[in-house]
Amino acid sequence: MVGIAKTVGPSRYRESYGRYFEEFEVGDIYEHRPGRTISETDNTWFTLLTMNTHPLHFDEAYAARSEFGRPLVNSCLTLSIVVGMSVSDISQKAIGNLGWTDIRLTAPVFVGDTIYAESEVLSKRPSAKRPTQGVVTVRTTGKKADGTVFMSFERTVLVPMRGHAIDDLANY
Repeated sequence: MVGIAKTVGPSRYRESYGRYFEEFEVGDIYEHRPGRTISETDNTWFTLLTMNTHPLHFDEAYAARSEFGRPLVNSCLTLSIVVGMSVSDISQKAIGNLGWTDIRLTAPVFVGDTIYAESEVLSKRPSAKRPTQGVVTVRTTGKKADGTVFMSFERTVLVPMRGHAIDDLANY
């Protein structure tokens, strides 16, 4: 998590998170913290909110007969949490997400698992059409506390250059 305290007046500071385009370096890896232990409530609420009615996520008797022997955490929930973990490092200052590719679900996640995430900078380039912005692509990996990789994906974001983010404005 990248955090700085910006001086906004005498004895007054404002926290600021995220990275400017210039701060990304290809090959750098950011370990996102804190981790998150998935609860049954998390899984149930997310499953209900998204109207995903597959019983493997919330019916213990059904899930007991599956190859997993117990309910799986909804993979869209784990994707959302892993992305959320990466925001303060990757996209807190971003103008927007430009795309998501190669989402891979490589291991199941169960209630009680603690998950972590890390992102590797794959590429960066100045925007061809927006001179105060750049395009950054990262590969984010979700890992359980025991080191098991359960997810990976690539994400491309449009990031401002130094001095051009919303939180650089004097009245923000």
